[in-house]
Amino acid sequence: MKKSVKPNGLRIVLYLLMVGLMVYLVVYMPTPYLIYQPGSAEEVRPMIRVEKSDPEEEGTFMMTTVSASYANLALLMMSTFNPNAEVVQKAEKMGDQSKEEYAATQVYYMNSSQSSAMEAAYQAAGVEYAIEPAYVFVMSIPDDSANADHFHPGDKLIRIDGQPAKDNDKIAALLSGKQVGDKVSVELERGGKTLKEDVSLVSIKDEKTGAERPGLGVMIATMQKVAPSNPDYVINFADTSIGGPSAGLIFTLEIYNQLTPGDLSKGYRIAGTGTIDKSGKVGPIGGVKHKIVAADREEAEIFFVPTKNYEEAKKRADRIGTDMKLVQVERLQDALDYLEQLPPKE
Repeated sequence: MKKSVKPNGLRIVLYLLMVGLMVYLVVYMPTPYLIYQPGSAEEVRPMIRVEKSDPEEEGTFMMTTVSASYANLALLMMSTFNPNAEVVQKAEKMGDQSKEEYAATQVYYMNSSQSSAMEAAYQAAGVEYAIEPAYVFVMSIPDDSANADHFHPGDKLIRIDGQPAKDNDKIAALLSGKQVGDKVSVELERGGKTLKEDVSLVSIKDEKTGAERPGLGVMIATMQKVAPSNPDYVINFADTSIGGPSAGLIFTLEIYNQLTPGDLSKGYRIAGTGTIDKSGKVGPIGGVKHKIVAADREEAEIFFVPTKNYEEAKKRADRIGTDMKLVQVERLQDALDYLEQLPPKE
């Protein structure tokens, strides 16, 4: 005897299918957009330790961040009611990078920012130092790479065939006597864990000579180590999930404060943003309007902002009615001069 679906039952099935489709479209279906919002204002002293630092710091230096979310339809609809939300094209910020490659790029920028901050602070404090290669960082893996299964963006490349591989030149030397198709043992660090991969060398074109040579088939960059002559001034950064280069200025101020006697903060809550290079030049950043809001929420009293970002920052500061003092800077010395002339906070 054949059973038939009753009209009410069919309607229920169709209704459930429609609900499931709507949930997928609203929550799970990807869109070509990112949503930027104010992130955090975080104290950097817990992130930075100088071996023998001056412990005096009554105030605090805070790095500011932007919160970036991959937008679904639900978030896009909610963003229309949020005056602090900014919707941007994903391709505008990420180019053709995957999520993993973009995250690895941000980690690379953060590490480079930390190195530059150390150099700038050492120079300002008169500390002698040298630059050494630290490790090789996997930036991205080409779509057509035969070794895509062996590497992830963000991997640290530690050794090849048991030999340290600290920079591009060392890797080239280790592979120079090998042929395309030869296998090498590669030691990697991924997510805090060490693993080994047997990797077949592929043919790549040398950027300098244009000649074909054997390689790993991934895009890499060398991370540097800033080594002071006096071990008392060795700097250690805590691991962080935050990426990007924009904390350079604030990192430098915190390091300088730990390297030198006295309290540079003078008891104030000091936030800011801006890239830094080893000479102390402060560069512009993105998302300053969101960082102003983040700093105000954490009751910052002073905000250092690159000169090229000042107008945008002031516009947002005026809009939210903050009492925070905006100070535009072009060089590290501008920030140091401002803080040194401040009276201690009562």
